[in-house]
Amino acid sequence: MNREFHKWLSPSLGREMEMLIFGHAGQPVLVFPSSMGRFFEYEDRGMIHAIQYQIDHGQMQVFCPDSVDSESWYNKGAHPADRVKRHMAYERYIVNEVVPLVRRVNPHHGIVTTGCSFGGYHAMNLALKQPGIFTRCVSMSGAFDMRQFMGGYYDDNFYFANPVDYLPKTQEGWYMNQYRDGNRYLLAVGEWDICLGENERMAGIMHNKNIPHRLDIWGERAVHDWPLWQKMAQAYFR
Repeated sequence: MNREFHKWLSPSLGREMEMLIFGHAGQPVLVFPSSMGRFFEYEDRGMIHAIQYQIDHGQMQVFCPDSVDSESWYNKGAHPADRVKRHMAYERYIVNEVVPLVRRVNPHHGIVTTGCSFGGYHAMNLALKQPGIFTRCVSMSGAFDMRQFMGGYYDDNFYFANPVDYLPKTQEGWYMNQYRDGNRYLLAVGEWDICLGENERMAGIMHNKNIPHRLDIWGERAVHDWPLWQKMAQAYFR
């Protein structure tokens, strides 16, 4: 399997960022780590192994950037406004730096976003905010309401980082047309998952906005953990 390591000084974040790439061709898949996870998490947790056949056979190419969750949402030493600003800088890093790299490496039309747990938030949030770039989202046990990190603080930056707030208020027009014009949104979660309610809520919002989506609730007492997400990856990236 082709495995590449990339590292550069990010203008958006003002520090060095690292990324791994797996595979040589196929659908580009952008993977976001779980809460405060690192760029090597997807490999260390057995997710790359779970989809190795697809990668080896040129069906998909996986891009694993680092996160700055510990500097943004999880940085309790910072004011909530600054946590959100750091998150917005991370979004700029993905769109202005990671996406051009993906395009240089792989010109395939459309990029898939995916992630487990908190990575599911990043995957869905960016897919909704940049539907012209990210045409498919596979969120595994995602959590989508960031109010838990804000201690009651609210501003415009937070509004545009919280999909359960901005999506219900999105008006008809370019964004809604993009959502409905071939883009795909998958919400996968276990029946005993701590994020089950979050996924049902997001699916309800998408239903009310007439956004095509799929909510998959995995049975057999499936819980919020890596063995479930390995099975999901094998099922959804065939």
